[in-house]
Amino acid sequence: MSVMFLPLRLIPVPVQCVVMSTVLDLVFSRDESLKPYLNDLEGRVFRIHVRDTNAIMFLGFSRGKAWVHSSYQASSGNDVDVRLSATTGGFARMCFGHEDPDDLVFQQVLKLSGDSDAMLRFKKLFAAADLDWERELRSAFGDFFGSRVARAAHALVEAEQKLADSSRQAVSNSLRDMDIPDGERLQAWQAGVEHLAHQISRTKGKVTRLEHKLEHYLSDQAEQ
Repeated sequence: MSVMFLPLRLIPVPVQCVVMSTVLDLVFSRDESLKPYLNDLEGRVFRIHVRDTNAIMFLGFSRGKAWVHSSYQASSGNDVDVRLSATTGGFARMCFGHEDPDDLVFQQVLKLSGDSDAMLRFKKLFAAADLDWERELRSAFGDFFGSRVARAAHALVEAEQKLADSSRQAVSNSLRDMDIPDGERLQAWQAGVEHLAHQISRTKGKVTRLEHKLEHYLSDQAEQ
């Protein structure tokens, strides 16, 4: 499933909201099969927090359409249904890197909290929409704007991947220097331990059989 947002690091939040609203409205209005998913989200509101820029946006659903605003006045004291939080790079990985949101949650790149039913309905909508942000941005705002945003997003995804790779290598090197096994060495050690345990089990079996034979021999000798 793909749940997608568009974080634009250098564009004012109200403009980001207009961009997101425009894209979502185009995608949802041209595909009638999405109407039931939109209706299932009627009245739901999602708070989006881009941590590194501290940008906050609200995505809501009303009368079969999506809206995105930079502020939200809760009616009747109702708070937002779901809160989503990630860095610009994290959202770029989800939107343009097409990484699974569930994997990003597991990696703590994306943080989710709130109503689980709303989350599930939300994921179903965006999975059904299969939204391609780069294509939609080019279609809605022209190749110049769409390509610039896409290039910046892909650069962020690549930078995030390089950072993750370098971090893993640094941890592996540190473990090696400390003579603590990394994943590959630990797997090899585990295989060796399992082999040794098997050998010990076989040896115990042989010893048990010898003990039984010795008991029978001693018993026979005593009877004689």
